[in-house]
Order: sequence, then C-alpha cells, then structure tokens
Amino acid sequence: MKDVHPEQSKVLLACYCFMTGFIDAISFKAIYVWCGFQTGNAVQLALAIARPFQGDHTFYTPDRQALTSLLTFIFGALLARTGDRVGAKTRAWFFAGTFVQALFTMAAAICIWKSGQGGVASDRGSPAWTTPLTYAALGFMSASLGLQGGMAKRLNTQFAATLVITTMWCELMADPKLHHIRKWVSSRDHKLATIGALLLGGFMGAISVEAMGPAGTLGLGTGLRGLIAIGWLFIPDEKKKKYPRPGFHSLHLRPEEMAALDKETIWSAKIT
Repeated sequence: MKDVHPEQSKVLLACYCFMTGFIDAISFKAIYVWCGFQTGNAVQLALAIARPFQGDHTFYTPDRQALTSLLTFIFGALLARTGDRVGAKTRAWFFAGTFVQALFTMAAAICIWKSGQGGVASDRGSPAWTTPLTYAALGFMSASLGLQGGMAKRLNTQFAATLVITTMWCELMADPKLHHIRKWVSSRDHKLATIGALLLGGFMGAISVEAMGPAGTLGLGTGLRGLIAIGWLFIPDEKKKKYPRPGFHSLHLRPEEMAALDKETIWSAKIT
C-alpha cells in the first residue's frame, strides 16, 4: 500500500482542524465540555478528586461528562494505532479511518435525535444533555476526535496538531519570521491556517446548532467527514527518495581519475 504525500495532504488536514472546531462547538453549547481539548477536562476531574477533602462528596454531572469525554477520547486515540498494522500513512488507512470518524459522528447524531434533548444549555449548572443517550453521543463525538488526532499526528506536518491549538499559538508567537508579512513563510502561515480553520469550524458549528439543532448539525458533520474520507483517495503518492548504494561506484569518478587514487582511499569508499 502506498503512503500519501504529507505536503499534498495539507488541505484535508486543514479540514480536520475545521471538524475539531465544528464538533467542539456542539458539545460546548450543550454541556460546556470540549470533546477535543482534554486539558480542561483533566483539570476538571482533578478538581472533582480534590472536592472530598473539602467535605463535598458529590460527583456532579459536569464531572461525569468530562470523564466520559476523556475516556472515550483516549479510546479513539488508541484506535488510531490500528493503522500501524496496515501502514499509518497509507491512503487506505486514511480513507478507512476518516470513514470510521464519520460513523462515530453519525452514531452521535442518532443518539442525540433519539434522546429528544436540546442543544443549548441555559448555564453551566444546567447542561442540556443529561440522559444516557446523550452520554453515548458525547462518547462518540470524543472518540471521533481522538481517532482524528491520532491519525493526523502520524503525518508529522505543520497541520499535525489538529487538536492542540494552545501549543500552536505558542509556536506561532515564537516563530522567528512572525513579522515577515510580505512573503510566504510556511512555518508561520500553516499555523495560521490551522488556527483559522478551527475558528471557522467553531463558528459554523455554533450557527448550525442554532439553525438545525445538535442532531442535524452532527448529521451535517457526518456528511463533511464522508467527503473528507473520499478526498484521501485523490491525494498523490509520496515518492520515496532513492539513495545510491554505498561503495566503489559512489565516488562518481572517471576511470582515469579513479586510477590516480591510492588504494586506501578506494577501500575506504567501499566500506562507507
């Protein structure tokens, strides 16, 4: 199986960033939990663990939702290791993995639709999702982003961090060519594209929730991920670099030049 070309995958990786913002907007508007940014969820769980020492032994609904998101995100990231069996950078894996993300998103849409609950919380203390079906939807959404992040990381490009935008902001501000605004700087401009795609996804997700509800928005996300999966089929192959075999011929000298070399030089060339 052939690997996809990392540099030719930038558009689809930017679409991954878009989907991060799109999915996160849905969960945050409903329960104030990020499906793709697990730093906040981990800190929230740390606060919940510390609460009994203050005399409060209640495990609140937001804490349970944060735990659900964290565990299922880890499951999705571990699922991304499946690609190691077929090739983590192969076209077949990126198509299949993105298709699985679409299936997770579709499952989340069905769960929200069957739950009958809304998609906008009145405040942090009153989340819109409280039933078991909505917990399942949250799990599917988080698993889809965990799988997405694990897959994107293997390509090792500027777009690899489709989830960790805090790090992206730090790297952008530390870029030595940040202020070179009159010319293209790939290390800087790719980071800007990553952040911009995520912001656009969050904006579109929020607008869609208001217009068609969380179930319809997740249905739209399913279609978008299906298109991204198809897009991987058209990414060019990565061309493997061919290096000359080490030895006598790697000197690239004419016969008369070779005759002028001493034996020690020739034998050292053979060894290397």
